[in-house]
Amino acid sequence: MSRAARAPRDPRAAAWFVLVVSALGCGTSGPTFPPAGSTPGAPGDATAATKQLIIGALGAMGLQAADATRPYRPPEGPLMTGAARSVLQATLPDDPDHGDIVIYSLGSAVTAESAAFDQARYIASGPGGIQFAPGSHFVLRIVDTTVIFFTWSPGSSPDSRTHLIEDALNTLGVAVPIGS
Repeated sequence: MSRAARAPRDPRAAAWFVLVVSALGCGTSGPTFPPAGSTPGAPGDATAATKQLIIGALGAMGLQAADATRPYRPPEGPLMTGAARSVLQATLPDDPDHGDIVIYSLGSAVTAESAAFDQARYIASGPGGIQFAPGSHFVLRIVDTTVIFFTWSPGSSPDSRTHLIEDALNTLGVAVPIGS
C-alpha cells in the first residue's frame, strides 16, 4: 500500500496536525505584545484628567464621547505597546464604528514625551506608514504624563463631523509632529 493511501482521511486529524506543526514553529524569540484592545496596568488620575479634557474639548465642538465599548488598538511604535491605555469613542452618528481616541498613560512627563516622539517616528517610517490609509490625518498630543492619539482618513470618513474631533484634540496639550 502506498504512503498516500495510508494517510488519515479524517479532515479533523489533518487540521490538528497543521495546528500542532504551526504552534511548534511559533517560537517566542522575538518581542511579544499584549493582545489588541488590552490595557496593561491601571490608568491613573492623569488618564482620568485627560479624559475630562478631551470630553470638554469635544463638547465645545458639539460632540460627545464615552468609554469605548469594543476593543481598539491602533498601530503603535515600540514604546507605546506596553503602555496602559484607555479608549474614548467620539459619537459620530454617520460613522458609529470610528472616532476612537487613545489615551496612553506613561507615568512621567519624560516618558510620555519619549513615547510620543517614538510614535511619530514609527508612523513616519515605512513599516508604520503603510498601516494607515493614504492621506490619513494624525493627532498626537502630550498632556502631562499622558499621550493622546487619534487618526482618521478624510477620503474614507462617512461622517462630515470627523474633522471636528481633530480640531478639538488640537486644542489640548503639546503637539508632536509626524515626520517631515
